[in-house]
Amino acid sequence: MTSSPEALPAARQSVVFWASAVCAGVLVLVPAWMLIGNPAVLRGHPLLPALLVTAAVVGALWGVLLWRRRDALRKRSVVRAVGAWLGRAGVLGLVAMLVWLNPFAYQAGVGAEAGSASSMTESPTAMTMAPDGASATEGLIFYPGARVEARAYADILKPAVDAGALVVILKTPLNLSLLDGNQARGVMTDHPEISSWTVGGHSLGGVSASTFALGNPDVDGLLLYASYPLDSMRDRAGLQVLSISGSEDGLSTPAKIDASRDLLPLNATFVEIRGGNHAFFGNYGPQPGDGEPTVGRDVAQGQIAAATASFLARV
Repeated sequence: MTSSPEALPAARQSVVFWASAVCAGVLVLVPAWMLIGNPAVLRGHPLLPALLVTAAVVGALWGVLLWRRRDALRKRSVVRAVGAWLGRAGVLGLVAMLVWLNPFAYQAGVGAEAGSASSMTESPTAMTMAPDGASATEGLIFYPGARVEARAYADILKPAVDAGALVVILKTPLNLSLLDGNQARGVMTDHPEISSWTVGGHSLGGVSASTFALGNPDVDGLLLYASYPLDSMRDRAGLQVLSISGSEDGLSTPAKIDASRDLLPLNATFVEIRGGNHAFFGNYGPQPGDGEPTVGRDVAQGQIAAATASFLARV
């Protein structure tokens, strides 16, 4: 005759049950909150929604199993008990990461009508804006900033489209461009009609664009919005560079932008938007850690858009 494992005392059983129930609950509720409450999640790259749905399903299954076994929790060895608590802590860490990944959604600005071009098309991994009634020969591939929805850059880049450029704004995995820094290559392959390519990006997206431009000699231009490269690009022959920054940027500060001069080609052009901050390079609202602007968003974005269009015309 064999003895069954000894049941946990009622108090400990209650603690274990509710601790697990909380973990299972947040694993369902947080993804549901993100999927329902933030339209940028479903409009972006499919990896984040897939991750959220998977987390919610796992949480739901865990909750069902926990409920069915609520009266049959058994004692475990010290090692297994510690492992179980570490597992619950890991689940809470995963949930915290999901909350951090919740993207900054597009917020319509003064130029919202300009961002709704009839020539705009979307795929799961990119937004493409083509000039109406003309075949573009110049193209810009743009990497968004970290956790910023691709749509947030449509308004500010629309004047470049009106000037005749094809603009493709990437939807990056988990809204983190470093997870697929080579994503621009697929766009270039899909548009053989473009004879001159510029890659660009905002903040972390600019880092990815810089790395791509450094390793791909068929890129002619680099456009940096409040960003700078990680490695020296001094020897990148023929590359034209425009770095646009804000004087009140609290993230890519003026000091950091100034330091990047030693990393970029000697012919790089620097434009500082007086009074502009980090979040003015897109329409997604304020950003934690940013500086306070001393100029209107529409004024700053008008200068950014004009400098961008002028740069693309001469690349």
